[in-house]
Amino acid sequence: MSTSDEVEDSSAPLIEHLAELRTRLIRAVLAFVVGIILAFIVAEPILEFLLAPIENTLRDLGDPNPTLQYTSPQEYLFTLFRISMVFGFILAFPVIAFQLWRFVAPGLYKKEQGAFLPFLIASPVMFLLGASFAQFVVTPLAMSFFLGFADVSSIFTGMLATVAGNIAPSDGLPPTGGLLADPATTSDGVRITFFGKVNESLDITLKFIIAFGMCFQLPVLLTLMGKAGLVSADGLGAVRKYAMVGILLLAALVTPPDVITQLILFTVVYGLYEISIFLVRRVEGKREDKLREEGYYDDDEEEFDDPLMKEFDEDEGK
Repeated sequence: MSTSDEVEDSSAPLIEHLAELRTRLIRAVLAFVVGIILAFIVAEPILEFLLAPIENTLRDLGDPNPTLQYTSPQEYLFTLFRISMVFGFILAFPVIAFQLWRFVAPGLYKKEQGAFLPFLIASPVMFLLGASFAQFVVTPLAMSFFLGFADVSSIFTGMLATVAGNIAPSDGLPPTGGLLADPATTSDGVRITFFGKVNESLDITLKFIIAFGMCFQLPVLLTLMGKAGLVSADGLGAVRKYAMVGILLLAALVTPPDVITQLILFTVVYGLYEISIFLVRRVEGKREDKLREEGYYDDDEEEFDDPLMKEFDEDEGK
């Protein structure tokens, strides 16, 4: 057989793989487009759901009719498009993951398929858990901190002005009344109030959802790497102090500059890191048990890790 024939024979599978990849990508993109359309239909209820934490915070601070605004004609429409992109991907993810699986699975052994498939299922589940934690726990705390801090600061400023005699008190409270004061009660000074923008308020909520959703992937990623033999439980435990520093930096980067939210993220992610060590150790234990059953693993081999035993064996060899 000539060299040109060998090249043609070897290029045929590559062309088939590229054609298969193109088919899978087209189907994934079509699913993404359909997800965007479906998400856009219900984009406004989704927006109201995402902005619920800030609405509840404003009501708790005394605003009976919380209001958010947009300052450009296209801003609201683009906000709905942004929601459609994010939630369209979430809706299309099962189809995208299935297309990825169908492309990768033929190149894997049955044992590898059985090992990889659970992680493919666990990944979206963990993301939804992280997103739910962000929406129902972290975002309300962050909104209460930001808006409540401005409210407390405004009241404190008004009290100082009242003591100085610059502003007459009204009903025992400073006329500024805080963040959500009635304009009619202000006779002097600057009244600080909140005029929230829709896109900026949505931006912080989506950042929390994506950040916590990705952080909740840590056990899935590390367990998969442990199953592949790329990391070990002892190795993860040895770099625990460096992991703590990295998690602190991550918390400072992906969360607003308030200590409460950063501590929450650090506590959650570090807890997930410890859970990952536990899961990797279980994976290693199952692997060792299987090797023992097949006769490939011998407990006596661990003795040779002792330097004294190595020195003894070297002397015996001489």
